Amino acid sequence: MEKFDHSYLQMASIWAQNSYCKRRKVGALIVKDRMIISDGYNGTPSGFENVCEDENGVTKPYVLHAEANAITKVAKSGNSSQGATLYVTASPCLECAKLIIQAGITRVVYRDEYRLTDGVDLLKKAGITVEKVE
Repeated sequence: MEKFDHSYLQMASIWAQNSYCKRRKVGALIVKDRMIISDGYNGTPSGFENVCEDENGVTKPYVLHAEANAITKVAKSGNSSQGATLYVTASPCLECAKLIIQAGITRVVYRDEYRLTDGVDLLKKAGITVEKVE
């Protein structure tokens, strides 16, 4: 564990509060050379109404996860996430794990366990350092 892990995870938790999702609010930060180069929280794509769940409380299929938002935001900014650390309040799902690998992120630090572990399993298989911080 690194010195600033708790602080960055706390910041990701605060950032999660910006989410309009009711079922679960997730926040993510991408940090490189001790600088935050991107951030994200789960929500709908730009231009969509800020409603994540349908009338039955089911998450809409087009809702983006916090990691996906942070990764696409860093891509738009022209920064590189190569060698960066991703801090996220919940362990990544399989789809986000694929994006994390492709974005060149080399370390993932998370707080809450997601019910499925296939995302974390894939990250480890790709040689990415994955750490759960209480």
